[in-house]
Amino acid sequence: MFKPIIALICGFILAVSVAAAPESSIRFAVIGDYGKASTSAAAVADMVIGWNPDFIITTGDNNYDYGEAATIDANIGQYYHAFIHPYIGDYGDGAIVNRFFPSLGNHDWGTTDAQPYLDYFTLPGNERYYDFIQGAVHFFALDADFQEPDSISNTSVQADWLREGLANSTATWQIVYMHISPYSSGRHGSAPIMQWDYAGWGADAVLSGHDHIYERLSIDGIPYFVNGVGGSSLYNIASVVPGSIYHYNNNFGAMLVEADDDAITFEFYSIWEGGTLLDSLTLTAQ
Repeated sequence: MFKPIIALICGFILAVSVAAAPESSIRFAVIGDYGKASTSAAAVADMVIGWNPDFIITTGDNNYDYGEAATIDANIGQYYHAFIHPYIGDYGDGAIVNRFFPSLGNHDWGTTDAQPYLDYFTLPGNERYYDFIQGAVHFFALDADFQEPDSISNTSVQADWLREGLANSTATWQIVYMHISPYSSGRHGSAPIMQWDYAGWGADAVLSGHDHIYERLSIDGIPYFVNGVGGSSLYNIASVVPGSIYHYNNNFGAMLVEADDDAITFEFYSIWEGGTLLDSLTLTAQ
């Protein structure tokens, strides 16, 4: 596995440029706590779709308030149907291949067994936690909810699956994402039960949601991101935790990530003025 060198850029940029890239290059969006039909969710979706990402991953809470079948299409498909395959909703055509890879949030578990979520999406593995590879990146989506049948402790079946998957991955980059934040300065705070040894097991970055803020932290030598400003509501910064480098809660937004075999760049954009870059981090492989 490649060891990353970290380069940091922070600033305000209003446009995203796209250049020719090698076959390993991918551009994907990250949205979290977005699943409540509203003007703010629509604004985030407009920004994200305007990026024309290759695919989208989510840090959970895809369907407020109770994960019900009656609300799931309005909360998700209304905005992102063009990325979902097979799409079974009423808002237009779906994708030819699936380009939408969510993770389960606590609100998705609000209905028994998270069944509407499992029925709505067709995902790899057991669909609650799973992995997939796109370009130079190996993704591991976790279920960080206490209702997960395979548990969420660091000695659980799910944790063993992640540890083995990271150890065997040959991709340049390994990204772990989930809903409940291992570390967060937001209202919910850090979740010790999800503070697994991601860095030691081989992850290059960890993304989460749950707290409705954006935050970037450095823990055990790798970046952690809290990305929960996808459109539901905004939370106050409660208590800044050790390792926090940047935090933001003034507006809604999403992340755009570009990766190839040489580097991976994580950017966070607010919806202000249609998309304003507020934070950026680049890791370079060696």
